[in-house]
Amino acid sequence: MKASSICSIATTFLLAAASGVSADDENYVGCGSAVKLTHIESGGKFYLQSDDRQLQSGSGQQLVTAVANGESPKGLWQIRSGSDEPFCEAGTPVKCGQKIRLTHLQTGANLHTHDVRSPLSNQHEVTGFGQDGEGDSGDDWIVECVSGGYRSKTHLNREETFKLKSAATGRYLGASSTVKFNEQNCGRGCPIANQLEVFGRNQVDNYSQWRIELGVHLTK
Repeated sequence: MKASSICSIATTFLLAAASGVSADDENYVGCGSAVKLTHIESGGKFYLQSDDRQLQSGSGQQLVTAVANGESPKGLWQIRSGSDEPFCEAGTPVKCGQKIRLTHLQTGANLHTHDVRSPLSNQHEVTGFGQDGEGDSGDDWIVECVSGGYRSKTHLNREETFKLKSAATGRYLGASSTVKFNEQNCGRGCPIANQLEVFGRNQVDNYSQWRIELGVHLTK
């Protein structure tokens, strides 16, 4: 993990402690939390992940996939304020409709999308972009809470599903259990075999639903 990323999360923890934040409080997801996102359509077994490898096609930016491994630290993302948004104090519950950024803790890159075609499904690429949390408008995501739960009407909640809509493209963060990397589409000895392609999707369906189940959660 980069030293700057460690400093960022450590600073967040200090701010949370100063605010009297307790891990036993409400199930709302707070700003500054380091979280893991699990994909609903694939049975909740695949987690959004990144590392320092690059895509071998398209933009060549940092690889983002969904992996059947909830233990890996490569799946930790820190919730931060979106660009041009007021600073979101550590532990403040994330609102439905709020614009956020997800910064990958190990690499410091932001979850990003743009209109470059994804390698397998020919939708929009989802990549890691920027450095130490700094990037561009393609890093901004709008939280859309899925109706049905009483908490999800106002704030992002750990127990309920949600969607992330790109503020730049209008596409939704998505994946599919049927769109996997393998030796046929990735080459012999593919290092990301059996991982799901993550893409920007133009439809609202179960392929674009996620849940936060693991992580270090900060609340007020």
